[in-house]
Amino acid sequence: MADSNITKNALAASMKKLMRQKPFAKISVSDICIDCGINRKSFYYHFRDKYDLVNWIFYVGFLGETDLGSYETGWDWLADICRYFYREKEFYRAALKIEGQNSFKDYLMEMITPVASFFLHDLIPEGTDEPFMITFIEDALLASLVRWLSGGYDHEMDEIEFLTHIRDIVLKLADNIVQTDPQIR
Repeated sequence: MADSNITKNALAASMKKLMRQKPFAKISVSDICIDCGINRKSFYYHFRDKYDLVNWIFYVGFLGETDLGSYETGWDWLADICRYFYREKEFYRAALKIEGQNSFKDYLMEMITPVASFFLHDLIPEGTDEPFMITFIEDALLASLVRWLSGGYDHEMDEIEFLTHIRDIVLKLADNIVQTDPQIR
């Protein structure tokens, strides 16, 4: 098992290095293998393709190390994932540019959805359309997260500023809705 992890980590390090140098679409499995001195057969023993490798990097780097029981709230989990993404932003900016059927964005959504649902479940008012509300919040957070990681806001911001903006807008929207909609009191 240790040899397997050594090989996977070597492939991951090469992928990260190559993604700093050129677009993902221009990186081949051969490039990755040559960079880290591992043969193609070994690559395919561990990963289906280069998309699988990128997804594994996220899984091992964050999700595999996450103990959901250690978070008191979903906000704590969101803060932790934002800190992780900010530390690794160069890699994830490149990963989020991957388009198509095996995009990292799709994988991110697939992996984060059950965790977000777990934390959001207790926040949804009883008697409402829970699946709709959870999906709406997940979509909003994911779109904002992707925009932030991609550098799509008017200035560069760290994870603390990003989270502060999210908190401020959620609180302002909630306050505005409560004050203007007489049915919500």
